[in-house]
Amino acid sequence: MNSSQIKKTLLVLFGLSLFFLPGQNFYLTAQASWQPSLVQEVDLDLTAPTAYPVNFTGREPPFLTAYSVLVLDRDSAVALYQKNARAKLLPASTVKIMTALVSLDHYQLEDVLTVNGVSWEGQDIGLEEGERLSVRALLYGLLVASANDAAQVLAKNYPGGEEAFVIEMNEKAEELNLRDTYFADPTGLSEGSYTTTLDLAHLTSQALQNPVFSQMVATSQIVISDLSGQITHPLANINELLGQISGMKGVKTGWTEEAGECLVSLVEREGRGIIVVVLRSGDRFGETAQLVAWAFANHSWEAIAPPIQD
Repeated sequence: MNSSQIKKTLLVLFGLSLFFLPGQNFYLTAQASWQPSLVQEVDLDLTAPTAYPVNFTGREPPFLTAYSVLVLDRDSAVALYQKNARAKLLPASTVKIMTALVSLDHYQLEDVLTVNGVSWEGQDIGLEEGERLSVRALLYGLLVASANDAAQVLAKNYPGGEEAFVIEMNEKAEELNLRDTYFADPTGLSEGSYTTTLDLAHLTSQALQNPVFSQMVATSQIVISDLSGQITHPLANINELLGQISGMKGVKTGWTEEAGECLVSLVEREGRGIIVVVLRSGDRFGETAQLVAWAFANHSWEAIAPPIQD
């Protein structure tokens, strides 16, 4: 046997010997450390029944011009109807739902902000340069009259200005898991923003948990003023369905020539609530009214409880 064969034989014998050694070397011992679960724990009452909407007639909604539609049960998050619910579209002024949430997170309602450097583009309430208003008044302007000047004042007074405000809008969108949404400004005028009816419905359900937001979006008319009381701004809600449809609680309108007609609505009847979102519609108010009538005429909410475990 030559030296080369001897070396090969010794290597084989050495390799076989590893199988008979105690398993405490790096390759045979699994080393692991505990890591917290990425799944958030949620307290659930498994004995409480949950009511789910059931279409007991089988009737479909009427013809709609809207490119994207979602009718969502507020409490169970079950979709009664959806059409292109994940299509990314221009949101127009529906972005002001997020503008309001970021403002409510950062400001106190009685904080005073100064109008400075506002562009007065599109829908506005005629805020004057140097005018000082409470955050409460500005939020009414934002959510009732869909005022772009109010949105700009809220954003420009944020630490870091409007750019930092928009960054916070997108960080909150990520926090809420709005995967198909991006905000380019606080007004909805920019064509760089996009969202989906699915994300808007989820955003709205979160926003409605804030009682200030819920109360403001359901306001038909109000007059706000500056701190001196010398400058007043009468506001009328752009949502024509407020006061016209039973149970309409408002939320947010939106329109630009590029985005088309947009509307996010909450309607409550007999303890049930539905969120209706239409984007790129030719008749946002008429089609929302049709969807609301269809939803409540053709659905019943049935309580379903999980089986009792022995």
